[in-house]
Amino acid sequence: MTHKQITKLICSTAVASATFLFGGCGPDVAVDLPSTDNPPAIVEENKSATPTTTGESAITTSTASAAKISASSARNTPVVQVAKNVGPAVVGITNKAVARDMFNRQFEVEGVGSGVIFRSDGYIVTNHHVIDGAREIIVSLSDGNTINGTLVGSDEITDIAVVKVDAKNLPEAKFANSDEILVGEPVVAIGNPMGLEFQGTITVGVVSALNRTIDIDYADRKLNLIQTDAAISPGNSGGALVNYDSEVIGINSAKLAKTEVEGIAFAIPSNIVQNVVKELMEKGYVSRPYIGVTIFDPQTAARYGYQLNIDKGVYVFQVALNSPAGNAGLQRGDIILKINDKEVNSVADLRMDIAGHKIGDKVILTLDRDGKELATEVTLQEMPQTKN
Repeated sequence: MTHKQITKLICSTAVASATFLFGGCGPDVAVDLPSTDNPPAIVEENKSATPTTTGESAITTSTASAAKISASSARNTPVVQVAKNVGPAVVGITNKAVARDMFNRQFEVEGVGSGVIFRSDGYIVTNHHVIDGAREIIVSLSDGNTINGTLVGSDEITDIAVVKVDAKNLPEAKFANSDEILVGEPVVAIGNPMGLEFQGTITVGVVSALNRTIDIDYADRKLNLIQTDAAISPGNSGGALVNYDSEVIGINSAKLAKTEVEGIAFAIPSNIVQNVVKELMEKGYVSRPYIGVTIFDPQTAARYGYQLNIDKGVYVFQVALNSPAGNAGLQRGDIILKINDKEVNSVADLRMDIAGHKIGDKVILTLDRDGKELATEVTLQEMPQTKN
């Protein structure tokens, strides 16, 4: 029996038998959060040693087999129904990008992640880091066909991207209301751990916790995520986390896992996903309010080689011209102590607070300037988009 045949047999059995599902069809590998100066570790793992063939996938084999089997109610579990209902809407995404070696010579690299079809006319949601830097995007459907995709828009901060393929009548997944998720409820993760050879793998777990706040170091921001113990490995990124009603409650992101622990993975809640997807489809980017300052706390200052001796607040290092902060009179050397009487003691705190407002909102900043405390009103504007 060949390796490919063994793979098909394992994944087919996983769909037909709920008992086998807890083992999954691939190893559980996690990576560290990326830093500002280095490419995300998960991207590099996804881009290494992944199969490029897009032949008959494991999910196709297992779905076809399940359709022919008359199983008892004990075997035809909610997990089997999730595999049948949502599995066909989960795709493989191959990112063909260009990298440079130590001699500055270009060479092509490939990474493989997952995606979820959310509209039958070819719209797919995935992770930003799955398609980041792609010169070519290839989508592998569950029926074994491959088709080129185009990037609609991407958002690094939430790690969400939308890809479009020229196809119709595709199987689509439905989003749940992630505000109604219950801690402890069972979930199924569907994706392609370690590449297309294991396409359509499902793993089972529970919702371990909600609103887990994770520091995103490269963006100096925080994200509220779903924590699960369903195995999520490189290649699962961009895949679906599904409840037993066959609704997608989150988009998995292996990028946010860490190597020091096992059984902890994270997914971006479906309500956040839907809001970001809406803006990406309308504008190609996510509009956010900003005040227009470069700020440091002691930790971020140290990251850039500075020593900052302040007990509280965040230090204003630079004020952008014609920005809300500039128009309000902020200066380099100011220390922002509060926003609307709420204390601010880190860069992430300030950015998270600003992100909770709308463009056009007015906020009161309490400042320490040369040892004197003063307050100023700032009108938030839309953050300018970086031109590539």
